[in-house]
Amino acid sequence: MKKIIKSVIPESLFGKLVLPYHFALAWLGAVNNGHPSKQLKIVAVTGTKGKSSVVEITNAMLEGAGFTTGVSGTVQFKIGDWSEANKFKQTMPGRFFLQNFFKKALDKKVDWMVIEATSEGAKQYRNRFIHFDALIYTNLAPEHIESHGGYENYKQAKLGIIKHSLEKSVKKNRSLVVNMDDKEGADFINFDIENKIPYSLDDLKDIAVKEQGLEFTYKDVRFVSPLSGEFNIYNLLAVIKFGESIGVELENMQKSLSQFGNIPGRVQRIDEGQDFEVVVDYAHTPDSLENIYKAFSHANNRICILGNTGGGRDQWKRPVMAKIADNYCDQIILTNEDPYDEDPLAILEQMREAITDTEYEVIFDRRNAIHAAVKRADTGDVVLVTGKGTDAFIMGPNGTKIPWSDTEICHDALKERMSS
Repeated sequence: MKKIIKSVIPESLFGKLVLPYHFALAWLGAVNNGHPSKQLKIVAVTGTKGKSSVVEITNAMLEGAGFTTGVSGTVQFKIGDWSEANKFKQTMPGRFFLQNFFKKALDKKVDWMVIEATSEGAKQYRNRFIHFDALIYTNLAPEHIESHGGYENYKQAKLGIIKHSLEKSVKKNRSLVVNMDDKEGADFINFDIENKIPYSLDDLKDIAVKEQGLEFTYKDVRFVSPLSGEFNIYNLLAVIKFGESIGVELENMQKSLSQFGNIPGRVQRIDEGQDFEVVVDYAHTPDSLENIYKAFSHANNRICILGNTGGGRDQWKRPVMAKIADNYCDQIILTNEDPYDEDPLAILEQMREAITDTEYEVIFDRRNAIHAAVKRADTGDVVLVTGKGTDAFIMGPNGTKIPWSDTEICHDALKERMSS
């Protein structure tokens, strides 16, 4: 529809109409479905890193507490016992989809809907006319800067989610859960909300980051999780704080979170009985890439599959992320990811130039790159496949897309190696 309109309206005029166009679509989606979010309990998660993980952990916590849940996020769409992978390449799909999804969840008597709220969605008003009961803020780092026209615009888009969908929500007893260890935390908690709930690692005692998982004590309750990496301590704490705000007992959360392991595409371990680790992770920002590399510092060797998410966007990240790989990896394989309309070899060249100290190889075909990494891994090594996570397609020029699954390719590569 948008392409058709652009084809008949001059570009200068379309630029003035685009915001009213998106606003009207958001309003129509809500009206056509009877404003379902006014009757459905909704907790949203926003930030740069950790959104998908917090959504999935929150869902597990709520289910463990006996609630019927719905989920709309990067990883999946879910209503009750039904779920399917998100293959839209959009974390927040168009307004009609979301409002219709909320209506279906309401009809199925879902107790809590957990959604991932993004700046790109907010830029197109996809959060408008959605009334939140609660929001969890994780952190803010440079991302989608070119799309938003600068970091401050990106930040304002995130703040706008809280302003329009939580502060202006018709709900009562709303909650805002904010990471105060983040440099932007003070601004993200500065809203007229009934329950402002800060969280910080200072809330915890006896933190232990181990190969087999995480441990910490919160209010004299010892939490043990099979999740990896210090960043997941923040994610778990955010969920615990939210759970407390709606009356879930700590002992209940202690049990449910101890049983929650692999998040699809988020530090997801791929196991076919091999004596080394293979991990798929969505890491697509410098901070998240560095965190995943640090989480596997125990490995004998880190063999890193690295592309760069999104041709035509955030080009500044390419040498930065390549340099992080140069600092942490023992071997690097540069490969194709989502070039869109850019020359994929030019993307790899921008990354290659930043690698000065580490053995590297360019294997353009991503399938071949993963197979090569798995073949060369030895006992105690880790193969880290980053950038796509659960993305279901490799995006090419002119809107073309190739069906894809990093996890399936990793399983195939391991099976091939184990049978040889």
